[in-house]
Amino acid sequence: MAQDEVKLTHLNHKGEANMVDVTDKAVTSRTAIAEGFVRMNAETLQLIAQKGHKKGDVLAVARIAGIQGAKKCADLIPLCHPLTLSKVQIDFEILAELSSVRIEAMCKLSGQTGVEMEALTAVSVAALTLFDMCKAVDPGMQIDGIRVLHKQGGKSGVWEAESASR
Repeated sequence: MAQDEVKLTHLNHKGEANMVDVTDKAVTSRTAIAEGFVRMNAETLQLIAQKGHKKGDVLAVARIAGIQGAKKCADLIPLCHPLTLSKVQIDFEILAELSSVRIEAMCKLSGQTGVEMEALTAVSVAALTLFDMCKAVDPGMQIDGIRVLHKQGGKSGVWEAESASR
């Protein structure tokens, strides 16, 4: 294999799907932060910001859903390891100038594998919940920009996304 080639760790030597064996990896503190955006009409954003939506506090429900999503990541993504998360935090930022809600999820644990998928799942589920609760008033909402901003832990150390908005 050339040095430039990337080896996919979820495939075995036969090219079959394979759960990575982390048995011999060191237990280290691991953190991942992800973000995503839900773009919507200004009126919908105002309803959310002022907690005026008839379904109640949309962000509170989306926060709980995001936390639950992180905890259920291994049930949703077949080759993810079930993890014992020590912390999941979901934060929202109202971006009036972009008519958007920015969602940030932080997942943390001490373990043998990273928590990027849990952070991404938390953002995704929080965004889907926001969409679900507001679709009757704004069916044209868009979910986008879901990405990992930061990860640390394990032998790869710290990684930061280019131009992370944090």
